[in-house]
Amino acid sequence: MVYSILAELVLVVHFLFILYVVLGALLVLKWHWTVFIHIPAAFWGALIMFMGWICPLTPLENRLRRLGGDEGYMEGFIEHYIWPIVYPEALTRELQIYLGIGVVIVNLVIYGIVVVWKRGGVKG
Repeated sequence: MVYSILAELVLVVHFLFILYVVLGALLVLKWHWTVFIHIPAAFWGALIMFMGWICPLTPLENRLRRLGGDEGYMEGFIEHYIWPIVYPEALTRELQIYLGIGVVIVNLVIYGIVVVWKRGGVKG
């Protein structure tokens, strides 16, 4: 039971990390120092997509699930949990690259807004 709970905790942390990779630049608007955490996280998230790697949290979650008596899964976190929600078909390599490009674009736009905001172009 402990392993199953730990696996669920890893699942939640993994999902929160993905949200942070995609939208964490918004935190820079409030806490400017988070840029030093977010940029490496966004870089890592995009790199995983571009290279077709599996995040280390996925094998950790699978191992904990197996230790807890559950079955693991062979594909990556996004393919297993998120992709079926958005698209019923399997994640292709091409779509994975587009997701990586999307992460980069979303973050560039948000950081562009942050720069304009910091220079006084937007009053908040």
